[in-house]
Amino acid sequence: MQILNATRSTLLTVFLVINVTAVIAQETTDEPSPAPTPQASPTQAPTPAPTPKPKVVKVIGNVELDDVVEVNVENLGKWAETNDPDKLVPYIDGRAITGNYPEELHLEHGRVIYHLEITPGNKKVWTDLLGAPSGIRRDVALSVGLETGSAFDSVHHEGNPVVLKIISPVYGVVALLIIFVTLALLLWLVRKTNIIREPGPPPAPGKQRPYNLGRAQMAFWFFLIYASYISIWLITSALDTITASLLALMGISAGTALGEAMIDTGKDTAKTNQFQDLTAEKQALEQNVVETQSQVDTITAASSTATDQLNLDALNKQLLDSRTRVGQIDQQLRALSAQQSPNVSSGFLRDILSDSSGYSFHRFQIFAWTIVLGVIFLVSVYNNLTMPEFSPTLLGLMGLSAGTYIGFKFPEQK
Repeated sequence: MQILNATRSTLLTVFLVINVTAVIAQETTDEPSPAPTPQASPTQAPTPAPTPKPKVVKVIGNVELDDVVEVNVENLGKWAETNDPDKLVPYIDGRAITGNYPEELHLEHGRVIYHLEITPGNKKVWTDLLGAPSGIRRDVALSVGLETGSAFDSVHHEGNPVVLKIISPVYGVVALLIIFVTLALLLWLVRKTNIIREPGPPPAPGKQRPYNLGRAQMAFWFFLIYASYISIWLITSALDTITASLLALMGISAGTALGEAMIDTGKDTAKTNQFQDLTAEKQALEQNVVETQSQVDTITAASSTATDQLNLDALNKQLLDSRTRVGQIDQQLRALSAQQSPNVSSGFLRDILSDSSGYSFHRFQIFAWTIVLGVIFLVSVYNNLTMPEFSPTLLGLMGLSAGTYIGFKFPEQK
């Protein structure tokens, strides 16, 4: 019994200890946990507002070389706070017109004013824009920007272009009238006068003398250079466009015509002198024939002696020789008269490519090289808006052809 009671007391004591321990743990759990100590967050700097991008919104004036144009750019003042607006250049079709800086700047109103002009630095760009024109104007995209950077956004892009005037309509009409009037006058003179024909009077009423190769070549280069000079000036306003090689080429054509004229004049002079000498000799022989015939008649009518007979034989031989020589002179005079009679034109190509012997290769050679250089000349002017610079080798080839032609003129009959 005592053992049972002791056991019960021990179990009760253990139970009470367990309950007290549970209560204490519950109270400890229910106590609020201390709040974490707040830590100061680092201070963040305010983000600056982005600078608005400039944009071309309007173009005022004619986009034309050697003219003034105004470009309106929004947000230009803000952009200029961190950039140099004095270095802005126009961009046409995405190509910077380098060196073409603003004439005036109005940053508060976003206005940039340019005088569009050619400089050594942007000549190639203008040549690309204006060369090989298909009309007097073309559509282009236009903007501005730094020449070392890129163009601003623009409302005048490929879908909304502006008009670039290649040729001013008024000046273009005037220049074309001048060129066409000059061409019409030159063609009229070619057909109706001796401006590029052999000199001298007409061979017959209603007939014309043959065309002259040297003079035709001079006329060809004259009009080609004349029309090209006006065209280049009309588009680029350039005045100093005649190159040194072009002067050399003009000198070759002028020298060809001058040398040909000197040779022909020398031939005419020689033939005239020969004709005069033969005529004078014929007159002297005819006078001698008359006198000799008179002496023969006198001796024949008188009483003949041995001496008279010898004189008569000598006079008859002299008379025969004189009459034979007169006949020879007559033949030479007829041949000279035939040579000196003016020739009649057989058509332009036949006249310049042939002589009295027919078609000649030396004539065809200079004609062919003139056409080739003329085509090269026109292509260069049309595409590059400049007179071509022929190489010394090519000029030497042209000079060689001209020299060959002149050399063959000496034995050539007119």
